[in-house]
Amino acid sequence: MIRTRPVTALVALAAIGILAGCGSASNSATKLDVPPARTFGLVGFTPSGPVLPGRTTLVSFRIRTPSGAPLTSYKTCCEPHAGVDLIIVRSDDSHVQYDDTDVGPGGRISQPVVFPTPGRYRIVVDAYPKQTGANSLFNFQLFTWVTVRGEYHPRPLPAYRQTQVVDGYRFQIQGHPRLKAIQANFLTIHVLDPAGRKADFTSWRGALAHAIFIHAGSLDYFHTHVCSPGSTYCFSALAGIRVSGRSNAPGVLKVGVLLPLPGTWRMFLLSYMHGRIVTAPFTLTAK
Repeated sequence: MIRTRPVTALVALAAIGILAGCGSASNSATKLDVPPARTFGLVGFTPSGPVLPGRTTLVSFRIRTPSGAPLTSYKTCCEPHAGVDLIIVRSDDSHVQYDDTDVGPGGRISQPVVFPTPGRYRIVVDAYPKQTGANSLFNFQLFTWVTVRGEYHPRPLPAYRQTQVVDGYRFQIQGHPRLKAIQANFLTIHVLDPAGRKADFTSWRGALAHAIFIHAGSLDYFHTHVCSPGSTYCFSALAGIRVSGRSNAPGVLKVGVLLPLPGTWRMFLLSYMHGRIVTAPFTLTAK
């Protein structure tokens, strides 16, 4: 859908609001009708032009409120629904990274980022403003693009595979997924460590695992979490439907899936084990 060109990063001032949780972001007017995020926008976004692959780039910006003033107050409790996160996806859906950010004076948000390879990357700014009342906006996303210099070699989308091995960790989906859009679905995933033992998961950014879903071609986005039993803030929601993932035992993740539209999706399952983040990618289809 998107080809890399030698253009500067484009700052998109449109945003998509969600009902609750780390919800969805969609591009097409024919898709689920989600109201706009009250004219919030990105200002002063850097980098303002193409960057080099494999080098640290400072991503920095402010969020403009509907009044024109910068947004300076964000939720600090409770993760995973707090602050501002960056979800960065290459246009061929081959790479996703999930970066936290720092909020500085005047609401300036910054985060060092390494873009690994040439190409065009969509930046999803997932923001949780501090709630000041019952009708306060809970969460919204803003978008822009960054171009990374060099020859772009798009990777074909791989077919569904039940098992993925990443850095010696074995992730296996139980059964064959039968997913439907705008319905709460669940995937049971068994995880073994490099020694063949049931993996131990450690909480990271408020969850034992994060499932980031990116739609092939359009790059629509959804994000769910897997948490320990009894976690209060683990839900994600769409169109009045909530879903929460759980892990009740070592080596088992019950991943909640709630996709805004049918088609082919890439699920990037991020878990924190033995002091490192392990990302397992799967190709899924929703009807």
